[in-house]
Amino acid sequence: MSSTVIIIPSRLQAQRLPDKPLKLINQKEMILHVYDLAIRSSIGEVLVVTPDKAIFELVENYGGKSFLSKDFHETGTDRVFEGFNKFFSNKPEFIINLQGDMPNLNTKDIIKLKDYLNKKKCDIATLASTLESQLEVNDKNIVKVITKESIENSDFFEAIDFKREDVAKESKYIYHHIGIYGFTKEALIRYVNLKRSKLEIERKLEQMRALENKMKIHVGFTKTKPLSVDTQKDLIKIKKIMEK
Repeated sequence: MSSTVIIIPSRLQAQRLPDKPLKLINQKEMILHVYDLAIRSSIGEVLVVTPDKAIFELVENYGGKSFLSKDFHETGTDRVFEGFNKFFSNKPEFIINLQGDMPNLNTKDIIKLKDYLNKKKCDIATLASTLESQLEVNDKNIVKVITKESIENSDFFEAIDFKREDVAKESKYIYHHIGIYGFTKEALIRYVNLKRSKLEIERKLEQMRALENKMKIHVGFTKTKPLSVDTQKDLIKIKKIMEK
């Protein structure tokens, strides 16, 4: 077994875009695009964790690895942990939590995250890119991360906060957060054993549980801006990008 694994949580019951993982892009389901890019990163075993038989069977018939989880989890990270615990028996040292709705993520970004995680300088590592305009800063659908120092043209730096809205104008280093996380084994086990935190629930941002419990999240910069597909509008946009 590899020391690093990629676990992709996926389910059909998305509120804004039901059956999202099965939406076709270039005649292939979105979840299979994500599975393929995870495989192309060549950093370790890849597992799709899902409560839905349709996704499980699709991945298995594709020749991939999938795990049928229980129906209800409070967060995607809890679903990732079930796969880590039951499929991998808690053995891998590093776990990449890759969202199943980012089919145009650059594989180099997965590798960059894994390489930094191996240095064991933080509990959780993640990525961010530039915010293009004030409209993006004000967009509640875009998660912003605020860091201690500039992450452009540099190494990873510590995250201070994550917000969807009400970002203080005096915040100097604000970036567009990208939903991919790398955990050390110890950090993932600790995280899922913590109670859901106040700001995690209020902001609907899982990473706040880690920050509110003094876990270190380091953020690295990427020049690419993968699209997270949350709505029908996003789906149309990603099709135009990927079907060129």
